[in-house]
Amino acid sequence: MVGPVSSTAAGLHSGNGPRLLTDLLDKAARNHAARPAIDFFGRVWRYGELADMVARTARGLQDRGLRPGERFGICLPNCPYFVVLYFAALRAGATVVNINPLYTESEIEHIVRDAGIGMVAVPDLAAVHGKVEALARRAAVTTIVVCEMASMMPRLMGLGFTLLKRKDHARITHAALHVGMRQLLATREKPTPVDQTANDLAVIQYTGGTTGVPKGAMLTHANLTANSAQMRAHTKGLLPDRCTILGVLPMFHVFALTTVLNHSVDIAAEMVLLPRPEMPRMLKAIRRKPPTLMFVVPTMCVAINDLPDADVPDLSGLRACISGGAPLPLDVREVFEARTGGKVVEGYGLSETSPIIACNPLVGRVKDNSCGLAFPGTVLEIRDPDNPARRLPQGERGEVWARGPQVMKGYWQRGAETRDVLVDGALRTGDIGYLDSDGYLFLVDRIKDLILCSGFNVYPRAIEDAAYQHPAIREAVAIGIPDRYRGQAPKLFVALHEGQTLSEQDLCAFLGERLSKIEMPKHIEFRAALPKTLIGKLSKKDLVAEEARKRGVKAAAA
Repeated sequence: MVGPVSSTAAGLHSGNGPRLLTDLLDKAARNHAARPAIDFFGRVWRYGELADMVARTARGLQDRGLRPGERFGICLPNCPYFVVLYFAALRAGATVVNINPLYTESEIEHIVRDAGIGMVAVPDLAAVHGKVEALARRAAVTTIVVCEMASMMPRLMGLGFTLLKRKDHARITHAALHVGMRQLLATREKPTPVDQTANDLAVIQYTGGTTGVPKGAMLTHANLTANSAQMRAHTKGLLPDRCTILGVLPMFHVFALTTVLNHSVDIAAEMVLLPRPEMPRMLKAIRRKPPTLMFVVPTMCVAINDLPDADVPDLSGLRACISGGAPLPLDVREVFEARTGGKVVEGYGLSETSPIIACNPLVGRVKDNSCGLAFPGTVLEIRDPDNPARRLPQGERGEVWARGPQVMKGYWQRGAETRDVLVDGALRTGDIGYLDSDGYLFLVDRIKDLILCSGFNVYPRAIEDAAYQHPAIREAVAIGIPDRYRGQAPKLFVALHEGQTLSEQDLCAFLGERLSKIEMPKHIEFRAALPKTLIGKLSKKDLVAEEARKRGVKAAAA
């Protein structure tokens, strides 16, 4: 078991105890009103201006009927209005529900219905607005807040967007259902104060739905502000007074919600927001405003590693680059650091933990293939999956359990599932790992991803890590597929770096030197690229679904 690294859970908050998320903005505006808060394609909003917009928007939402405790959906890419509406809804006492704008209409409808959302904010883009408007009437949505993208851009860019992207603009057919951000901002009245505590629900963050229907993790103000305070403790002494944080990961995902949005406001940093993770715009933003902090997923590091020498950004000024969302392969980390001059460390978290529970130190020893030490104020335990009451000693593999102020309140309207994962004040993560003698956490795999071969546990990550050691391999994912003799057998999917060639025979010989016979893939499939989730993580779920469909077709044909 690993205990708190620095301060106690209570001490992670500012001197007056747990905070509201709106307290972060109030403090930043009070102490740094003239400091840049948001950069969007070069247009800048300052903290004093941001706080004023939040107050007016909160009053506008209240005038439209938003009440404390109601759920407010934000279905937006990274942009200034995301930040404004996030804090405005919280100021009005509502609970924010993040919705990925790239979701299908049915996926959005599930979240809207499950959370009971009455108001939803969308961009004035037909591709997103059309899905929400189509489901509004059958899902009891009363108001769609339309955010004009051009109004947030620099003048000439906004003009070009308006004129040249006309076919992409939303067509408003039911005026009474809609309200524009300009209308919400038009009021000069202050919002009506609401009674709130840090234990009130702030965000319902839906999981990715890797198993069954997505569930909403209930995160309180205290959960989210604690995780931001843990970030501050983790970076203590490393950051200058004024920081620039690159916001390329989507804030509708909990990783960026905490690290890019909440933490930036907590330390009064400038957020350089990009609506999409496009490499040319990302490189331009890095050169225009070199970041102090970056938060990435491994596929972003891979993409930077694959750039021509002339395009590789100089990141030597980075104080910290933290990778999350998926395991960071050692060779990817080493190439990234060698090519950019920036240091990247791996962290670990879940939607249910706001999200970070462990991270490698930014100063000190970074252990290869480890996701680091317990975050400040966090306790990690390794439990026997077959006998959860039994704690396992150092070095033994078991299920990772986490305790800390960032652990969720539970799943929205799912009491049974909540009781399954919140046990004795700790969260059962569903991940298999172990703690070494120094307290570093090493993840082995997800419990649900284990491949059971002839009664033996085979960990897909061990196969993937071995594959990544081959210099020709760019991406690798291993899954289990049915096998008549062994029950399940490993199948490995790989994508090669551009210009590289590799035969199945040569890859098998390479893996044979690194894997046991039971771990060796029975099947290997080469692809130009592997499927990814909407935030850029390699998608094991899609490959599992593909294999299931193939088996279904064969079974039907037989």
